[in-house]
Amino acid sequence: MSGLFVTGTDTGVGKTALSAALLAAMSVAGLAVSAFKPAVTGLDEAPDGGWPADHELLAREAGMTAGEVAPWSFGPAASPHLAAELAGAEIDPGALIARGRELAAGRVLVAEGVGGLLVPLTPSFSVCDLAAALGLPLVVVARSGLGTINHTLLTLAAARARGLEVQAVVLNRWPARPDAIERSNRETIARVGGVAVTTLGELPSPDPEALAAAGRALPWRSWLAGA
Repeated sequence: MSGLFVTGTDTGVGKTALSAALLAAMSVAGLAVSAFKPAVTGLDEAPDGGWPADHELLAREAGMTAGEVAPWSFGPAASPHLAAELAGAEIDPGALIARGRELAAGRVLVAEGVGGLLVPLTPSFSVCDLAAALGLPLVVVARSGLGTINHTLLTLAAARARGLEVQAVVLNRWPARPDAIERSNRETIARVGGVAVTTLGELPSPDPEALAAAGRALPWRSWLAGA
């Protein structure tokens, strides 16, 4: 299985922007790609800043339908296990694993988690469990500013405790002129976490060309090769 599993230190850190940029850049490079997000929640809320729902954006960049990308979608902005409970539904972990493997057949799979690594998809099955089952290398998306050191190092510790291979940390919304805290955050996470740290600037819109350009600036080829 070839691909990457994109997780984050929290919700709203930019996992979907990074995942879409990776898909766009890989597609432009001539790779056959597919996207997978086990569940989408919060569809009752209006889209933010003109960005489509997560599974819709990933579907566009992978040439898929939103339903093909995300087998489960829910209205409330809640953890998937709670959103499913409120909907009277039950997410099947085995079916999620099988779907991820199916989408990876003959393609480079970009799988995006929900929230952080330890978010429960069911009461007994987390995003971390799904990542471990798929066996894809991890890319961790984190905030650039104050507080990110602790959140990021905790995510790295949880991933490694499960035997997951972490390829990189991406500090999202990286400013053109980072301040002393942001520069220190990058250096500290790299040194203490023993991980490669790269950055992704603010993406003002989900324009396909802008996503592809952002993706081209990332070392995704080495992430795939190092898996």
